Amino acid sequence: MDGVLVTGTATAALAGECVRCLEPIEDTISADFQELFLYEDDRSADEEDDEVRRLEGDLLDLEPVLRDAVVLALPFQPLCREDCPGLCAECGARLADDPDHAHEAAVDPRWAALAALQEQDEDQRK
Repeated sequence: MDGVLVTGTATAALAGECVRCLEPIEDTISADFQELFLYEDDRSADEEDDEVRRLEGDLLDLEPVLRDAVVLALPFQPLCREDCPGLCAECGARLADDPDHAHEAAVDPRWAALAALQEQDEDQRK
């Protein structure tokens, strides 16, 4: 009796990048929504309230309702697949393409001078 209750489902195309490996993602999402649009002559709700939606004559504006529903349905961290290994932290290689990807053990910079002395010692012994 206060207005028009709108209930529906919105389907939208999703395009973005995987947060782990930066591969492009294309998918569709569905979002359910329900909103009450009050009649213009119904002044029972506070006039200052921005959350109250009103009919404009015989028309209602669904754009903000659909936008809010779709934005809330978007994944917070989109993934290309659930077990995406991501990128190598050292070189940026995509780990899904090379699962056996590895690097040599990093030398602690505090011991690098000693490693250089050891190499010099080995060269002198030859």
